[in-house]
Amino acid sequence: MKLNVSLALLAGSLSLYAERPAKPNIILLLTDDLGWQDVKCYDIDEPSPMETPNLDALAKDGVMFWQAYSPAPTCGPSRCAIMSGTHPARANMTHVSGGKPPHPHHPTGWNYMSPWYTASMPVETVTIADALKTNGYTTGHSGKWHMSMNHHGYPQPKDQGFDFSEGSRGVQSRMQNRIKDFATTDPKHPFRLDPNGFPYDQTTADAMKFLDQSKGEPFFLYFATWLVHGPWHTYSEQLLNKYVEKLGVELTPEAKDSWKVEGQNNPFYCAMVEQLDYYIGGMIDYLKTTDDPRWPGHKLIENTYIIVSSDNGGMCNGGRKEVVTTNKPLQKGKISAMEGGTRVPLIVYGPTIPKGIQSDVMVNGLDFYPTILSLTGTATPKNKHFDGCDLSSLLERDPRDAKLVLDSKQQVRDTMIWHFPNSAAQESTIRIGDYKLVRNYFDKPALELYRLYDSSNGTQKRVDIEEAKNLAESMPEKTNSMNAALTAALSEMDASYPHLNPNSPRNPLGKKAPTVSSSKQSGRQITVTYQDNGTKLNRADLIYTKNGNDRYEEWFRVPATIGADNTINATLPKGTTHFFINLIDANNFLVSFPKIDRKKMTKKKAKYAGIAIAVE
Repeated sequence: MKLNVSLALLAGSLSLYAERPAKPNIILLLTDDLGWQDVKCYDIDEPSPMETPNLDALAKDGVMFWQAYSPAPTCGPSRCAIMSGTHPARANMTHVSGGKPPHPHHPTGWNYMSPWYTASMPVETVTIADALKTNGYTTGHSGKWHMSMNHHGYPQPKDQGFDFSEGSRGVQSRMQNRIKDFATTDPKHPFRLDPNGFPYDQTTADAMKFLDQSKGEPFFLYFATWLVHGPWHTYSEQLLNKYVEKLGVELTPEAKDSWKVEGQNNPFYCAMVEQLDYYIGGMIDYLKTTDDPRWPGHKLIENTYIIVSSDNGGMCNGGRKEVVTTNKPLQKGKISAMEGGTRVPLIVYGPTIPKGIQSDVMVNGLDFYPTILSLTGTATPKNKHFDGCDLSSLLERDPRDAKLVLDSKQQVRDTMIWHFPNSAAQESTIRIGDYKLVRNYFDKPALELYRLYDSSNGTQKRVDIEEAKNLAESMPEKTNSMNAALTAALSEMDASYPHLNPNSPRNPLGKKAPTVSSSKQSGRQITVTYQDNGTKLNRADLIYTKNGNDRYEEWFRVPATIGADNTINATLPKGTTHFFINLIDANNFLVSFPKIDRKKMTKKKAKYAGIAIAVE
């Protein structure tokens, strides 16, 4: 008996010195609309009222990046870029709610329009999850997806490499009255309060379920929180009252539907940020207290990498009725490629990563995919192109040394591109080293140049992260060279650009845009004749759908052929139900045939198929 006990003790002792399993666990925690200044440890200039003790502690145990960026200033394109490793401009997915025929928001009131962009990440895309599965990983997703036309549309996570997927909105399920309908401690309440006064979140519970089920194998969890996206509310009355008191604001009856106090003074939003931090803390506690079945004598946290970031900058204004947060000192926020819309918090923790490092190295969500492959020893998928860089050497050797971030040509990366030809922004930006150029497609000035930092003495000094002093006129040579570099990068990615509206009275040259005279169908062949009104036709596209009049109509684009005698020819893809023809002239005016009047569509609650040409 003594011998058996001694052997057991010896085995237990030896297990403490066993090597760490070669395949570490990965948790990619992507928050929704969490601003750069909404996490307490990112305080700069003015203190944030939000309390995020768990994220602050994680930053002290890992690497905290001050110059981390999202791939895009809105949700869908950033998420697809992170999961695929492909830049939004290259993927032609530059904004949410894509897959629609190009048209101005108002038939005459808007003088420009966004180009066509896709609604979904193609199902054949090899995602991070797909790649890790080839290396023996169990893959799980909990929370938001939004990489298809709608939250529940095809393809879904299980179509793109995930073994486990749950999409509950959890605590972000809408409250009927946000100043009245609070949760209670009743065990039957769907958002029942725990002993600390925080509401139950099914999204977090689903993520924890995956961890518990999968801990015996190397796992990859993509935890995509619905927090802190709207609706802006909390089911915890205690937490809401805490921030009402802390901010010194008053909950009037109008607060049920609106909040108009500027700055970081929205108590609903502040409560949401603390809720998010609380749920993250619970997950970290689980990792710290749970034995690692693959590494006896050790806890899961000891062989798990955690990446925490946001899909875009903070939402400043949620419509006319809601001031949400501010990204100051940064300019603007979500739905803008200015610093406030793309700069995001990023904290990375892991067994081979130094603790307590704050880094000024410029990094991007596009870097996550190649970095995860490197950290896990997973082979790069065949023919896979990455628009980001592998950060593993930076993370493991010296997170402050920008020379450790190398591009595909093994050159030190000093350049990043953002392309957002959408919404009211209509802009592309490029950052090269200390400088950032903003190209406005239709607004004045056409080009803006800002010096964000001064690194001339080997250390980085803050200069104008506010993007307040436009240097374009005083530095024309740098402005032009950066603009040329932006053009070259977008051309290499075959980016789509916004178009002018020929029907806007602010565009007098629109009268010279070509017009369609007739259209004929013969089987799958389409022949369109057009009239040249003084401006050369540069391009023609077929915009088509295979599910016309469906609830989620999705439209696609293929080039048409410009023929002789003012004709355009196109072949309808099999299954096409409806189509449009787009003409783009040398002045960049886009003419849609048939014409799309969004105002009339909205009034009649019509689908695009109700305006388009039906296939005979």
